[in-house]
Amino acid sequence: MFKFKNYEDYKNQRNAALNEAEALLSEGKMDEYNEKVQYVQEMDAAYEKFAQEQANINAMRGAAQAPASVAGESSIGAQDSEMSYRIQFMNHVLKGTPIKMDNADAITTTSDVGAVIPNTILNRIVEKMENVGGIYAKMTKTFFRGGVTVPTSVAKPVATWTTERGKTDKQKKPVGSITFTYHKLRCVVALSIAVDNVTLEVFEATIATNIAEAMIKAIEKASFDGTGINEPKGILKEEVPAGQTINITEGNSPTYADLMAAEGALPEEYEDGAEWYMRKNTFFTKFLGMVDSAGQPIARVNAGLTGKPSYELNGRKVNFTEHVPAFETSVSADTPFAVMYDFADFMLNTNLSIILKEYVDEDTDDKMKKAIMLADGKAVDINSLVVMQVKNS
Repeated sequence: MFKFKNYEDYKNQRNAALNEAEALLSEGKMDEYNEKVQYVQEMDAAYEKFAQEQANINAMRGAAQAPASVAGESSIGAQDSEMSYRIQFMNHVLKGTPIKMDNADAITTTSDVGAVIPNTILNRIVEKMENVGGIYAKMTKTFFRGGVTVPTSVAKPVATWTTERGKTDKQKKPVGSITFTYHKLRCVVALSIAVDNVTLEVFEATIATNIAEAMIKAIEKASFDGTGINEPKGILKEEVPAGQTINITEGNSPTYADLMAAEGALPEEYEDGAEWYMRKNTFFTKFLGMVDSAGQPIARVNAGLTGKPSYELNGRKVNFTEHVPAFETSVSADTPFAVMYDFADFMLNTNLSIILKEYVDEDTDDKMKKAIMLADGKAVDINSLVVMQVKNS
């Protein structure tokens, strides 16, 4: 189905398909857009297999020359052939010989990459893991072009008992609205031309993944503390409904009574979807050892069906996130440390999915990878929000 001559051929085909997908999305043709996205994903998988087999063939062709080259430990530059680098990598592993590369730029360069593992050995870059995407998955996502206005109402009509032919007062239904605009979320990474030529396809693939994760992380962070100015508005910047803020005096820790007060503050009609959000350290140091009046533990750490731990407070799921401030015994201002909310009530509206574009900086010859997303987000219903905070005294 797919045929590639080289990386440039694959890149050109991929960019053409992405341009078609972007056009379909702009025209609101979601079925065709989804088909085109799937086509690009299949193309990526096909090229990955192609690149793997090509590398294997190159390695087999160069095997006969390897012993003679291994004997010499000459320095190579960023433009040397893939086989020369593989030989130097073998020297690095077997003899500890440093891989000599120059770092002439302040952006990501060959020396920043380190010892690039040939993809015939290991097709992975190990990076520090981050908890990204869990909150984003819970949001209500819409794709309306040009923004969207959501009607809201804080009042509901009241039914009144009356006689058979009796009358009741007419009631007005006040209706307001929440309007979504668009804010541009942008992430640009520069790769030196040496990196593009020396490192393996896995490095570029990892960069693309890093960009996507960075943008999702930015959305999740804004969903908590975004100001609403040039970014989405977070739930911690909303006005908490009356009676749904639980204050902890400075110097004290939350108690069983405080937790019960938080549960009691959540309206009954919002019971099903509301979950806790806090830092892992807050849960383990402030809630895990908490007991009720009978001495029974309140917090639970259960093994789910897959064996992965599941954390709960009074049967309500606890989600760990760094976007809620840590618990502090002394604060300079009222500081939330645990939040209960149903993120299905948070709407994220976008007119573009994350679009990744490539171009070359003609001044530096650096390859630029740019990702752009137009989006806005805010809570369309704040009534499931309950906040536990340390009260500044």
